Amino acid sequence: MKTPPADRQGAADPRHRLGGRGEELAAAFLQRRGYRLLARNYRTPWGEADLIARHRGVLVFIEVKARQSRRFGLPQEAVHPAKQEKLRRVAEHYLQAQGLSDLPVRFDVVAIRFTDRGPVIELIENAF
Repeated sequence: MKTPPADRQGAADPRHRLGGRGEELAAAFLQRRGYRLLARNYRTPWGEADLIARHRGVLVFIEVKARQSRRFGLPQEAVHPAKQEKLRRVAEHYLQAQGLSDLPVRFDVVAIRFTDRGPVIELIENAF
């Protein structure tokens, strides 16, 4: 797992900690549902895919969004058209680099809300 950058006082940025915690929860959640994880935090010049997995013969690029409150809306609302386009470019890069252009592809979003009762995880298959 990647280490988040530290701020001036040496403590990790709370957003990075929240994102990392969300990715860990998402990975475990997806594995319980039969996803086979292939990569985490796959970086390219165009952006990053949080998770890449295979699920029922389909290559799945997964964006994980986590929120502690609804102040900025629901987590999935942060996967706007510009983010979707970046993820498409990342997918093209991965497919080309891995020689997997013949596989069907889809894009899922895992939205996580941290509540007083614990995390609420929502999987949105074929999100875009």
